[in-house]
Amino acid sequence: MRALLLVDIQRDFLPGGALAVRDGCAVISVANRLMGDFEWVAATQDWHPPGHFSFASSHPGRHPGEILATEEGPQTLWPDHCLQGSPGASFDARLDQGPIHAIFRKGTDPQVDSYSAFFDQHRQRSTGLEGWLRGLGIRQIHLVGLATDYCILYTALDALSLGLEVVVHRDGVRAVDAAAGDGEAALGRIAEAGGTITS
Repeated sequence: MRALLLVDIQRDFLPGGALAVRDGCAVISVANRLMGDFEWVAATQDWHPPGHFSFASSHPGRHPGEILATEEGPQTLWPDHCLQGSPGASFDARLDQGPIHAIFRKGTDPQVDSYSAFFDQHRQRSTGLEGWLRGLGIRQIHLVGLATDYCILYTALDALSLGLEVVVHRDGVRAVDAAAGDGEAALGRIAEAGGTITS
């Protein structure tokens, strides 16, 4: 059994949004096309409370893109984005939501960031996605969405660590590319960990 996972196809990550990924809209048509090929489809939403720890605005004098040193490791600081219930946190209207069977929200803990669709960055809190997949007997997940070098990367690595097969659709993902080549490097890490990259 296999499932398609749509990662964070939300307005704030698309052009014009608070944390826009360049060419992010390109993933929408790929997601819409692929959904018809899968019996099961799930989606994730970044779903932050106001004042989230990962927001640069929560740290006076700091700016988006800076790296904050913490006891748990480095934290990239972001613009305020995907606030719970805000228009920016909603799925883009061009995304066909009809085939989506389940939605899993992440980043809800005000003190902990969460790139992965499975766990927060400290791996202390689960989103419930693993249980949903195992309950349906799904052993392979296909990923499309945003962004390659953050949420796609960490979702894929966590899935592989859980014994799931992972397929990333190259044409259905886009990267932040804070440094040139970050997206390609992320795909390389996924492949090295045992994932499949397909176009």
